[in-house]
Amino acid sequence: MLRTIRSLVAPAALVMMITPPLHAQAAGSLTADLVKDLSQVESKLVGLAKAMTADQYKWRPGEGVRSVGEVFMHVAADNYFLPAAMGMAAPASTGITGGEYTAVMAFEKQQLDRDAIIDQLESSFAHLKKSLGEMPRERMRESVSVFGQDFTIREFMILATTHVHEHLGQMIAYARTNGVVPPWSAGGN
Repeated sequence: MLRTIRSLVAPAALVMMITPPLHAQAAGSLTADLVKDLSQVESKLVGLAKAMTADQYKWRPGEGVRSVGEVFMHVAADNYFLPAAMGMAAPASTGITGGEYTAVMAFEKQQLDRDAIIDQLESSFAHLKKSLGEMPRERMRESVSVFGQDFTIREFMILATTHVHEHLGQMIAYARTNGVVPPWSAGGN
């Protein structure tokens, strides 16, 4: 019995010595996992953006609520702003910086046609994924203050990802209300 226990403990101890701690493994893969997830959300949001007509971009569920086009521009704007708030500069053409949200609102309010909105959405996702992918691992615990709240870079990266999920759900509802079946679920409606 003692021999059996030793034969189990010795390999386990060896694995523990050569395997990084679980928190280090999770921290090492977090960025890759977030970027992978963002690619999936991007595919769905851009798919919805392309499935909706120019007239549907003007539709809004009620007075004072963002229209279809405005939601897509909001996502694009924050895809530029959230990395900027973490010190990863947005393209100069956006006018968005990490410290001033009025530039984000001005970007969001641009009057663009459907194709230009889709271009901005795609460009913003490329920027967001590149920014997160290039974030140095040693900055993960660094603190940033945004919207009067303190976050670690790691927390803010997760917030950037959950933000697009929130608006994916919103856009699924908008699309279905307008008779548009999400392209990825066309077979199952």
